[in-house]
Amino acid sequence: MAAPADPRRLCRLVQEGQLCALREELRAAGRVGCPGPAGDTLLHYAARHGRRDVLAYLVEAWDMDIEVANRDYKRPLHEAASMGHRDCVRYLLGRGAAVDCLKKADWTPLMMACTRRNLEVVQDLVEHGANPLLKNKDGWNSFHIASREGDPLILQYLLDVCPAAWKTESKTGRTPLHTAAMHGCLEAVKVLLERCQYEPDGRDKCGLTPFMDAIQCGHINVARLLLQKHKACVSAEDSLGAQAVHRAAVTGQNDAIRFLVSELGVDVDMRAASTHLTALHLAAKVCLNTQEGHVSTVQTLLSLGADISSKDERDRSALHLACAGQHAACVEFLLCSGLGDSPDKAGTLAEQLARSADVLQCFDHSWATGGRS
Repeated sequence: MAAPADPRRLCRLVQEGQLCALREELRAAGRVGCPGPAGDTLLHYAARHGRRDVLAYLVEAWDMDIEVANRDYKRPLHEAASMGHRDCVRYLLGRGAAVDCLKKADWTPLMMACTRRNLEVVQDLVEHGANPLLKNKDGWNSFHIASREGDPLILQYLLDVCPAAWKTESKTGRTPLHTAAMHGCLEAVKVLLERCQYEPDGRDKCGLTPFMDAIQCGHINVARLLLQKHKACVSAEDSLGAQAVHRAAVTGQNDAIRFLVSELGVDVDMRAASTHLTALHLAAKVCLNTQEGHVSTVQTLLSLGADISSKDERDRSALHLACAGQHAACVEFLLCSGLGDSPDKAGTLAEQLARSADVLQCFDHSWATGGRS
């Protein structure tokens, strides 16, 4: 009886493309071995690593099933498409692989190909009947996925073969324009604005517009384009009444804040409609690292004229929010900038919200230097 081959060695030989050594091992063992821990077969490894000769050998000499699925229901065609291995994709398609097979979360090989900038693989799949309109479990079709990667050639091609591909939204109401704007894909945004008919300021289920997405991720060039070519509204509000300047404060996008305030004339002390918080409140509230608020964002806002003593509807200052978040660096900066502690409507001082030793020490230091009111 032939000794079983070492599965790990077989996988390594496939990954390295050592066909001769693999052939000898399999002949000695008399079988191709069992799937790996994730259910991957040697076919999966061959397709994933672009070993077309190994792929053909396993299929033709050992009659391995090209539709074999691993535990995520991923087939060799998914692997080859996701890694951009055109020769493997073409081989599998030539052998009759199902072009729209679904892996976990309902991803097709075309969707996976659209995560990479490889137009030829996308073309091969579409020419073999792949449907760009199919959606995965999140409601994304292939065009939407390609918008995230941002390759204008792939977007142009998909629109040529399937003009309706742009008319899609995810289950959260996001369009390909939202996605391209969020990821800063300027060339993709240009294609979408030129060839698609998205409504200006279209909102997702959180009320975000593509302009707000671009701003909160710091993509000023995309934001400019949306203003110029799409007539985006600077003062659009999300579902919580926050505008772009508030979103930028939360994500710490200082250059975007400067763009909004200095170039577009946005009021730096604009309050979010539902929370009545200013950008300064929000910058002090968020936690960037373990005990750091967006200190540089607070500095930026103050340099642009933000009112350091502004209060929300509960009479809380930025100091209250920084203390509640235990953001010592932010608390120290606000105190050193002259913001005194005062009670909110419930009579609570910001210092009373401090819990960490670092934050409490900021107030002790303020007493010693005479900076506390």
